[in-house]
Amino acid sequence: MANATKDNKKVIYWLLTGCLLIFIMVVVGGITRLTHSGLSISNYKLISGTIPPMNEVEWQEAFELYKQYPEYQKLNNHFDLQDFKDIYFWEWLHRVIGRLIGMVFLIPFLYFLITKQLTKSTIKKSVVLLAMGGFQGFLGWYMVKSGLVDRPDVSHFRLAAHLTTAFITFAYTFWVALDLMFPNRKTIDIKFRNLIRIGLAVLLLQIIYGAFVAGLDAGFIHNFWPFMSEGKFIHETVYIEQSPVLKNFIEGKSGVQFVHRTVAYFVVAIIIMIWYKGKRLQPTSYQNRSLDALFVMVGLQFLLGVLTLIYHVPVWLGVAHQIGAFFLLAAMTFTLHRFTK
Repeated sequence: MANATKDNKKVIYWLLTGCLLIFIMVVVGGITRLTHSGLSISNYKLISGTIPPMNEVEWQEAFELYKQYPEYQKLNNHFDLQDFKDIYFWEWLHRVIGRLIGMVFLIPFLYFLITKQLTKSTIKKSVVLLAMGGFQGFLGWYMVKSGLVDRPDVSHFRLAAHLTTAFITFAYTFWVALDLMFPNRKTIDIKFRNLIRIGLAVLLLQIIYGAFVAGLDAGFIHNFWPFMSEGKFIHETVYIEQSPVLKNFIEGKSGVQFVHRTVAYFVVAIIIMIWYKGKRLQPTSYQNRSLDALFVMVGLQFLLGVLTLIYHVPVWLGVAHQIGAFFLLAAMTFTLHRFTK
């Protein structure tokens, strides 16, 4: 088969479909977290778990199983069966989409492999993607497991690992698709490319701390902006909530929220710098679009973050803020790709 038939449009559509499904997965995951639905399914069945309870007997069995774990015993012992069904839906949907993503990645990959429609480079990248997807599924199970022992909540560290891996898997899938869509690249300023890489690193740090905030429910305190409380840029609980002091910034609600607030300013500043310097490099059409998308998205995401905080994290705003982070990462990935040799 001629090399021209390899890495064709069908392969690109396959990768972009994967990107779309990961996006949907992240959105549903955000709703699952914000509605406190993540511990509603306490067992993991890879195949049979795809089908939800189909009658009242099966629903009652699932509810009785839920009653055996800390979330029901310590927080939700007032729940009736209908309340349980409401939270069950979002976790079930989240898991089903995860299985669908696995099938959408694996089955077309095997087809393209057998029909020799992939170059060696794309095969290697696809294997990495499959490994990342499998690891993401493991982290999901590992996260849920942390909320089934003593605490009726998942570890915010495991939540951050699960969410960040999803974002990185999306970014890498998007990058592989961009490699096929734009095989020819323009030589650019190395220092500028490194600036974009720094921006990407800071953005990933911000995403991690966003997950910390979600995992600790830290968005429900200090609901003021630009100060953490009236007249105080740094609330005193930032330093005294945990001991030693360093733990405040990785385990304390106030400290984690303070870091998330502060890093947001750095993200905005770096992206403005990227936009300004990039415009001076006489960018191509796609480079120019990537810079503009990055500039618009960081402004929108910053606004969504502020609104989410001051309105005490309503579900729709919390989900919108997470979607904003997703599109901001996409814009950063696209910009880095367009300014890479």
